Amino acid sequence: MDFYGERSYWNRNRSNRVVIIGAGMVGSTYAYALLISGLVSEIIVIDLNEERLMGEVMDLNHGVPFVRPVIVRAGDYGDCRDADLVVITAGAAQKVGETRLDLVHRNVLIFQDIVPKVVASGTHAPILVATNPVDVMTYVTLKLSGLPKDKVIGSGTVLDTARFRYLLSEHCQISPVNVHAYILGEHGDSEVPIWSLANIAGLRFTEYCPVCGKNCGPLAKEEIFEEVKNAAYKIIKGKGATYYAIGLGLVRITESILRNEYSVLTVSSLLEGEHGIYDVCLSIPTVVARDGIKKRIMLNLSPEEERKLKNSADVIKRVLREIKFVQD
Repeated sequence: MDFYGERSYWNRNRSNRVVIIGAGMVGSTYAYALLISGLVSEIIVIDLNEERLMGEVMDLNHGVPFVRPVIVRAGDYGDCRDADLVVITAGAAQKVGETRLDLVHRNVLIFQDIVPKVVASGTHAPILVATNPVDVMTYVTLKLSGLPKDKVIGSGTVLDTARFRYLLSEHCQISPVNVHAYILGEHGDSEVPIWSLANIAGLRFTEYCPVCGKNCGPLAKEEIFEEVKNAAYKIIKGKGATYYAIGLGLVRITESILRNEYSVLTVSSLLEGEHGIYDVCLSIPTVVARDGIKKRIMLNLSPEEERKLKNSADVIKRVLREIKFVQD
């Protein structure tokens, strides 16, 4: 009897069904975080490596008695049809010494196989992309799928923003839930810290300095940002891959979608004039709800931040030209 695959007796219509494409470290960690979150009633995982897939599904199912009722099973692309959210984590992993942009050619080939199969299922669900380089792959998904622009979302700088908030909280010795700050632009080396709007308890970061008593000058700010920007490189050098924090970040995005929260998150999506940027996917504060993206929020950035954000867009666009997904 097949307890874990598509023929399981559990295979019936459920609400809040999420399909995860890719059972690698990010996909399996996201599935685990989703399992214990209680957000969904069914998790379906798809992967080319059937042995790896069944191992992950079995392991997850053996934890089901410890969590809220949930079905976890192996599936196929036909399962996307009735999904409430499709999440793509499949792709080549970033290696030591590689940037996220170095992955692009390998992962475009993988997406040229995956995305048409998702669309062929007839799904109406939003597609959430986590594969790096995520801004490029979000744009590629949008073009390959032909879906409305608000239905295709990249995980963007949700993780970078979390890293930024965490490091600021450590520096200022305050809970990260009371730190409000964004990393915008590319999920990568050209990302932009928005220092002009970073605040703690309603005070600008520099205004909070007398309260925390720490050095908040340019050197301290540069050190904090460099730690944010280079975090993935250090983690990959130390343990081979990053997956815990991005798994939790994907759950946070999933939560906003499935609960129709209208939460503001720094996800990646197609910009069409915001901050003077056109026809490229990158992260700005974005309202996310059940159907996908509801609106993008224009911040009052400093002139230097505006310049850096446009440079970040240009970095992504150069890669898109190289892989011939944009012409201009």
